[in-house]
Amino acid sequence: MKARLALVEHKVDTKLILMSAWIAVMCLYIYCDIYSFYRPGYILDSVAKGKMGFLDATQASLFGVGVLMIIPSLMIFITPLATARASRIINLLISPLYVLVNIGNLVGEAWAYYYLFGLIELGMVIGIFIMALRWPRQSS
Repeated sequence: MKARLALVEHKVDTKLILMSAWIAVMCLYIYCDIYSFYRPGYILDSVAKGKMGFLDATQASLFGVGVLMIIPSLMIFITPLATARASRIINLLISPLYVLVNIGNLVGEAWAYYYLFGLIELGMVIGIFIMALRWPRQSS
């Protein structure tokens, strides 16, 4: 009979876990937005009329939405490269903003898929905050 070898467990660095969480959040945002194009009448009633939910598509609104999506994209890049202290602080500051963004996105929404994505996104950014808050420490 062959002996079964135990699998090796490696501790994953907190920075990599947080970076992966931001990647997952961005993928969820992208897929949810893509699925929205399949809503009956969405392209003709919203996109073609220059509407983004309750907002008119203007230079300012598109710039603002662009900034909202650039920030988590930059978190993917910044989180593993910054020092542990800086990465922790940045994640503690940015994740609550995206808690508010995700709650705001769900207000007035009627489609189940949007709640599915929105609640998972919300859980992810809350998880990012908790993980950053509980960042492992070492004694000096």
